[in-house]
This record gives sequence, C-alpha cells and structure tokens, in this order.
Amino acid sequence: MEITYKNKKTEKEIFKNTPKANLKLLSGKGGQNKLIKADNLFTLKTLLDDYKGKINLIYIDPPFATNGHFKISEDRANTISSSNSDEIAYSDTIVGEEFLEFLRERLFFLKELLSEYGSIYLHIDYKIGHYVKLVMDEVFGIKMFRNDITRIKCNPKNFHRKAYGNIKDLILFYSKTESPIWNDPRISFSEEDKNKLFKKVDTNGRRYTTIPLHAPGETLNGNTSKVWKGIKPPKGRHWRTDPAILDEWDNQGLIEWSKIGIPRKKLYLDEMKGKKVQDIWEFKDPQYPKYPTEKSLDLLKFIIESSSNEGDIVLDCFCGAGTTLVAAQMLNRYWIGIDKSEQAIKVTKKRLLELPRSLFSVDDFEYYEEI
Repeated sequence: MEITYKNKKTEKEIFKNTPKANLKLLSGKGGQNKLIKADNLFTLKTLLDDYKGKINLIYIDPPFATNGHFKISEDRANTISSSNSDEIAYSDTIVGEEFLEFLRERLFFLKELLSEYGSIYLHIDYKIGHYVKLVMDEVFGIKMFRNDITRIKCNPKNFHRKAYGNIKDLILFYSKTESPIWNDPRISFSEEDKNKLFKKVDTNGRRYTTIPLHAPGETLNGNTSKVWKGIKPPKGRHWRTDPAILDEWDNQGLIEWSKIGIPRKKLYLDEMKGKKVQDIWEFKDPQYPKYPTEKSLDLLKFIIESSSNEGDIVLDCFCGAGTTLVAAQMLNRYWIGIDKSEQAIKVTKKRLLELPRSLFSVDDFEYYEEI
C-alpha cells in the first residue's frame, strides 16, 4: 500500500537532486559528538559520507503540520502565534501533501544512515500521523513496523471542538531490519499487579502464577512433540522445552500439577524482572519548557535505553531543545543533533553546558554551521 499525492518524487530523484550541505566547523575540533545548525535535508546527505549504516537509533519530533509559528514568550510557555511580539523559535507552515513529501525526503536519507541493527522513533500528532505511517511503510517497509505508541500528553486539548478531547499523540517505531537492538524494557509490578497476576502463594510465602507447559505450533519431529510422563501436547501445540528439562523443572518443584493431572510451569514474582512495557506511555513534559514542544527527558532516556547500547550513535535531525542529545550524553551514547533554528541551537548548547562536568564538557562536541 502506498500513499499518492501531487509532486511526489521518486526515491532516485530525491537522492540525485538533493545537494549536500556546505558545513563549516566553528568549534570543538575533535569532539566525538556533532551539533549542526543547518537545513537537515542537505545535512543528512552530507552525513552519508561518514555515517552511512552507522547510526543505531534515530528519534525525531518533526513539525506537526499545524500551520503556525512557535515562539518563545517571556514566560517560556509553549504558544502558537502569527504575531511578531515574541521571539519565533520555529515556523510550522508546511502542511498537507507538501508536509508529507518534506518528511518523506528526509526519511529516505535517515534509512540510509541507520545500521542493520538500527531503529527510528517518529513523534507526530493524531491529525497527520495516519498519513505519516503510510509514508514510513513505504520507506522502511510494512514488515519493519514495530509499534504505534500512544503518548498521553500533559493536558487535554480542543475543549471547544465538537468532538472528543485530544489527550494523545503518536510515536511510530520502525526498524531497519528484523534484528534491531532491543533491550526489552521492563517496569516494576504495582501492588495491584502483584495481587491480580500472582494470586498463588507457596508454603514459603512466595507469590507465584502458572503458565501452560505447551506453546502454539505443532512439531512433527523432535523431542518437544513426544510424550512426556504419559501426556502428549494438545493438538496443534508442542512442549515449551525438551522433556529432559521438563523433568528437571518437575524435580525442582517448578511444575504444578492440577487435580486432574494437568502440568503448568510456576513463575515466581520475586524472580521476575518486571512487566513488559505496553504501547500506551505517560511521560510528563516539562512544566516550564525551555523551548516550544520540548519533550520529556525521561521519555527520551527510556527510548534510548530500549533501542541502543552504550557507545552507539543517536541522531536527532529536529533536535529543538536538545533533549535527545542531553539524554544520549547522560546514557553514554554518542550523538548528532541538527536544527536550523538559532533559538533551538542556543537552548541546546545551554542545556548541554549545564550538565555536570563529570558528564559533559565543551570539548565533547563539534559545532557546525551551514555556509
């Protein structure tokens, strides 16, 4: 499935007709990270020379096609205005088909920059997100789609619209291949979870639950399809593991037998790492943001820890307030940040330099501008 619209370029045209950015190094020669003030499309093509296939994680929070100007007002509140009374941080005036092509062009370059183990998280709002997903399906392939994550925002919007209030936006999560870096994030069980999910208690007072010993899928050959203790797996299923291991579990008291002789595996609460994170997230944005639409530091740290490892390179080509870069620095990743807004670059530099000296110094990054 592919979305069509006027003036849509071919992938070949995009790579051929996009010029490289002419970047000048202004400070920090030899720094391992890069902060770049420039048009991100041209810069992404330039980065292909040194970083093609080397980026393990991309997070972008592009404009949402709102047709407005975001400004930094005196109280630093996030506002949209067409007036010039306050300093404009960036303008979000590309809408409709033009916006989709604006994003699509950049996604092709971002895909080339991703490593074979890389992932991309694209943050977008509910009005345009469904169209953006079709674009990402085209660029990355529908099989590389991993999640449509719902992010609960701090405050509901659209009180006066004749529709339900909007309290969410979307994060589209794709990978370059079927083998992305994945650190299987977990969160602690709440007391409610413990009482609901681990209802049983053994003689030692340990909470546990049980799961079937068989799994979907019938194996015609191999030990997992054989009879174990006089029992065959149900039709269309197989034992979760080799019967020899089932014997070990049973000897260790890790299998619970029902009154009618049905075996189930015990899972103890105190041995669990936590529960798997689901696709609805609630990370509170800063109450007093330094930049319009600034996202939660905890949100970015969570994404970076989930889909990259220490020493990996993280890229944000709409870096805005620099939250991605700050999070990457705190988590021992290298980073590349790009933004053409002078205000974004100022805020990003300030936030980085406010980090403790043990985490960051001015020599840690090279700073470039487009000439």
